[in-house]
Amino acid sequence: MRLRNVPGSMEAIAESPYVVHDPEKRPGAWRAYFGNDNPIHLEIGVGKGRFIAAMAEQHPDINYVGIEKYSSVLIKALEKKEEKGLSNLVFIRGDAELVTLWFGKGEVSRIYLNFSDPWPKKRTARRRLPSREFLRRYDGILEQGGTIEFKTDNRDLFDFAVEEVPFSVFRIDQITYDLHNDFEMNAGNIMTEYEARFSAKGNPIFKYILCRKEDLTASGSAQENME
Repeated sequence: MRLRNVPGSMEAIAESPYVVHDPEKRPGAWRAYFGNDNPIHLEIGVGKGRFIAAMAEQHPDINYVGIEKYSSVLIKALEKKEEKGLSNLVFIRGDAELVTLWFGKGEVSRIYLNFSDPWPKKRTARRRLPSREFLRRYDGILEQGGTIEFKTDNRDLFDFAVEEVPFSVFRIDQITYDLHNDFEMNAGNIMTEYEARFSAKGNPIFKYILCRKEDLTASGSAQENME
């Protein structure tokens, strides 16, 4: 996907107080940064910010951090934050490969991956956000009981993502190949810009939710003890 440069976007982002310009200094200190003990949810690849801004507006008791490497789209997400006056939302401009340098162990409660770049060539598979390499990074920052939610309309990418899960510490907790016709998984769903566009064309939306294998085992053991 070719993104057009937005004149002045890099300068505006560099000057914005809503962009964390020193994320490498924040591991273990994000709650102090927000000034509360609320959970931290992370969206990797926020695009124009429709999803994360809506989530932050609906859930003021959760702190949201959005990562986006393209200034030309991040500037739109910043505008949405300013329009809504969201104090529980900030952004990082950078590459998600550095995520373990920006967040401490167990500091994030949930990670959202929405309509990620498919990196279709086989030699670039390691750069796909639901790859085993990235799942290893997410394991380093997710708290016990934390989850990963991935949505896409790209069947090849989704099949790849599903096939990568067994090579990680995670397992699929929920999955659907037609999100908008899945009553349970679509409850409370907020559409991204891409999701609205693709679903309007009749494209099915795929989604999974991951949790750690050990978290499910512990949950099952606790349930057995209660019984």
